[in-house]
Amino acid sequence: MRAPFRRFSSAIRYGTNNHSRRRSEDDKYVWALRNVSFEVKCGEVVGIIGSNGAGKSVLLKILSRITKPTEGYAEIYGKMGSMLEVGTGFHPELTGRENIYLGGTILGMRRAEVNRKFDAIVAFSEVEDFLDTPIKHYSSGMNVRLAFAIATHLEPEIMLLDEVLAVGDGAFKEKCLNKMKDVASEGRTVLFVSHDMKAIENLCDRAILLSKGRIVINDETRKVVSHYLSKDYE
Repeated sequence: MRAPFRRFSSAIRYGTNNHSRRRSEDDKYVWALRNVSFEVKCGEVVGIIGSNGAGKSVLLKILSRITKPTEGYAEIYGKMGSMLEVGTGFHPELTGRENIYLGGTILGMRRAEVNRKFDAIVAFSEVEDFLDTPIKHYSSGMNVRLAFAIATHLEPEIMLLDEVLAVGDGAFKEKCLNKMKDVASEGRTVLFVSHDMKAIENLCDRAILLSKGRIVINDETRKVVSHYLSKDYE
């Protein structure tokens, strides 16, 4: 079976002063990602960790086709759903109800398929009273609850999740963790970015530590988390 992510190598670079004297590549540009290459097999749950600015969110944006890499490429096999920044993928003028169907359409689902999942999505998100309110009036917590419910219940083969536990109360975080365990047990492929090391250890088969746009270690989860907490790589 082919891997959903294969031979990933990508970089984003930002230009500096065009009139400055010629310098080396590293002097001229700040690379968000550099020489990053890895493979994720079908059904793996992989944690992406690192300090702020390490390149984690940029990596998921490239894999989601939101950001085009300056160099390199990503090969993706399978239907993909992503939950990145709060509200990403939502149309602010549409209601919660309409955005559920929009999310299904983006994933290539027919209306009948979304209908079968609709009640479960609404029940999980706990936004039933605001279902016919435009998303632009939702709080960040409501946005996250609905986005997570859509991402997990519409059953994409590959899921990209960025800090889904950063917003919301303790009860909802526990609910999300349990749902993610269910998703993992169903054999779906997940890339999970988080600063919550307990969640990473509980959910992920392995982890990748990024620092300054480069892979520091790609290994068994506990080893990678320990390396991250030690700060020896900085």
